[in-house]
Amino acid sequence: MRIVVALGGNALLRRGEPPNAETQRRNLHTATAALAQLALEHTLVVTHGNGPQVGLLAMQSEAVSDIERLPLDILGAQTQGMIGYLIEDELRDELAGQREVATLLTQVEVDANDPAFEHPSKPIGPVYDEPTAERLAEQRDWVVARDGDHWRRVVPSPLPQRILEIRSIRLLMEANVVVICAGGGGVPVVADPAGGWRGVEAVVDKDFSTALLAEQLDADALLLLTDVDAVYEDWGTNQAKPIRNATPAVLRGMSFAAGSMGPKVEAACRFVTAEHGGSPARGRVACIGALGDANRMLNGEFGTRVM
Repeated sequence: MRIVVALGGNALLRRGEPPNAETQRRNLHTATAALAQLALEHTLVVTHGNGPQVGLLAMQSEAVSDIERLPLDILGAQTQGMIGYLIEDELRDELAGQREVATLLTQVEVDANDPAFEHPSKPIGPVYDEPTAERLAEQRDWVVARDGDHWRRVVPSPLPQRILEIRSIRLLMEANVVVICAGGGGVPVVADPAGGWRGVEAVVDKDFSTALLAEQLDADALLLLTDVDAVYEDWGTNQAKPIRNATPAVLRGMSFAAGSMGPKVEAACRFVTAEHGGSPARGRVACIGALGDANRMLNGEFGTRVM
């Protein structure tokens, strides 16, 4: 099978943990052990989030007062290299030379007129209490919003339109290489009047980019791995129960948190309903669940299976 796997930002850095290299490497052990087993049995492409990391890099950039701060597209590219290196290093050790692994810097085309630029919604960086978030917003000209019980900085998150490096990704896959790409949703770029591309101040949603990537690669399965074991009906209540199997129609008739599970559910629905060759592709499956269950989700016993 041809499988595309998305690692959530929690694969490297969980809430409240120190953002150092040792912590991120330790958290990756669980993820790469699961990925290695998939890589030995299937053609594998891996993407990852970057919300905590890109936010921390932005804070570091702004802390140097005599140097112009770096824009989000460049910071996003930095996280692709940093996180891709960590995943590649750990995954190569797990595979012990049985498969080659490569990280590819990836750009994603977005629409310059996407309304998301006027309505920031993508959380990045660490969490704060409300007074601290409001103070930082005033000091640094941020937009902040509630994220669960905390507050975080939010930035524009336009929808991905096209993966620019899709041909390079296909070539690596044909060479039996495990490809790590589209990290953090990819570097967002728009078409330049001169015929090229220019980066924009935004962070693309990783799940939407991964679904688009899986569609363009004509993947058989999409795995969206996170820190919960499934999609839940009535989440946060005493009646909460996991959804094991569902269709896009059923899921789209339900309500999920916009900043967390909502994008994952919609990304899964988009992948399984995307057309291929002018008609809906048959047999595609998308799964949402915990990192440690990656190898067992495809049969429907773990996580949430969308077909």
